[in-house]
Amino acid sequence: MNDQIHTGDEHGELGDAEYAEFMELAAQEGFDVEDVEGALEEAGHGPLPVLAVVGRPNVGKSTLVNRILGRREAVVEDRPGVTRDRVTYEAEWAGRRFKVVDTGGWEQDVLGIDASVAAQAEFAIEAADAVVFVVDATVGATDTDEAVVKLLRRAGKPVVLCANKVDGPSGEADAAMLWSLGLGEPHPISALHGRGTGDLLDAVLEALPEAPAQTFGGGVGGPRRIALIGRPNVGKSSLLNKVANEERVVVNELAGTTRDPVDEIIELGGKTWKFVDTAGIRRRVHLQEGADYYASLRTAAAVEKAEVAVVLIDTSESISVQDQRIITMAVEAGRALVVAYNKWDTLDEERRYYLEREIETEMGQVSWAPRVNVSARTGRHMEKLVPAIETALAGWETRVPTGRLNAFLGEIVASHPHPIRGGKQPRILFGTQAGTKPPRFVLFASGFLEAGYRRFVERRLREEFGFEGTPIHISVRVREKRGRKK
Repeated sequence: MNDQIHTGDEHGELGDAEYAEFMELAAQEGFDVEDVEGALEEAGHGPLPVLAVVGRPNVGKSTLVNRILGRREAVVEDRPGVTRDRVTYEAEWAGRRFKVVDTGGWEQDVLGIDASVAAQAEFAIEAADAVVFVVDATVGATDTDEAVVKLLRRAGKPVVLCANKVDGPSGEADAAMLWSLGLGEPHPISALHGRGTGDLLDAVLEALPEAPAQTFGGGVGGPRRIALIGRPNVGKSSLLNKVANEERVVVNELAGTTRDPVDEIIELGGKTWKFVDTAGIRRRVHLQEGADYYASLRTAAAVEKAEVAVVLIDTSESISVQDQRIITMAVEAGRALVVAYNKWDTLDEERRYYLEREIETEMGQVSWAPRVNVSARTGRHMEKLVPAIETALAGWETRVPTGRLNAFLGEIVASHPHPIRGGKQPRILFGTQAGTKPPRFVLFASGFLEAGYRRFVERRLREEFGFEGTPIHISVRVREKRGRKK
């Protein structure tokens, strides 16, 4: 087996010899070559480019997002202020995959509509590689739209202008009026009926880079990027200050545009790191419903820009749904993960006992993430943060050569066969790790593998190869019945 890994772009993370051997194996087992290549390509992709959909309330952002996704995933409701957990979704058009950030989630007119639209657009634009700006063609450009245009100009990201609610030829004239915004050609569509969305998406693909602008690791020896995330008031800023001030020096500050937090370049444990801080949105947002939604948008933006998410949890309170939501967000984004339990120094014996129980039950789904108990206030155990982050990054970048993986899969199938279902016993025939950051496996099987068995395989993979601190993606392709294909 050829264990040398040189990453040929065409084959994801598989080297040429490994790829050739793998495809031969697939052909022997009766898999369709195109299907196998498709599976490898899907799992081997690097980080996907990000598209933000922004605009005023009720211009049809969520409807458009659903149209792009081809399924009703974003919540569409008439009443403003519908918050939801997810803000990013994966989409595909014309064979290219990208992420969509939907800012339609919270639109309550509390701050004054301009301020809230601007704040949402700002976070989304910051995380994005390109932007779709949705304007209601039947209303025309409003002052709020003009304010967003200013933001877009300042950000300098590619923008595709979308004139929504154009249901027929009569609306085309309304759409043409939007040339006045100075953002180039307005694309007339009806998100509701799907009219014109194909042309819009073609324009989006032209605007999106093939891969995100920031290559991970920042090219040659750039600092690794860490997002400090957690619910509001969990101590993110004090942790950052502790890390920055006492561990020698903030090397320089890259000021954020209008947010007060900055990306801090910090030296820690003999290395330089870039902390993407998610703390402190403009102080004037003291509104519960909105604040949660902003927090999730901001967290999503930070996670998209980072390689490792350090989730801070306040141990003086019970682990909440919100904590779990934030962890899920990092896992779904496929980032390396470290869980830091803050305010550890304040716990008494009883709370510590119950906390350990909570961690067992509530945090089971990320038991693979390195854990550190810290105190942002006193600086206790801060030195343990860097080894934990390094462990998680190493897991995130681990790759198992195909030969070794298949020997391991053979052992699993022999010692723990899949339970028999409906008189059949599906088997894992072979597999490969098509991507890293996070590790992505494609398994080829003779029948459907149920979720429990997939979890078992994931657990065994972790026991065997480490993968500490990283989510693992496993996709399964089932062999088509022979003879169905020509």
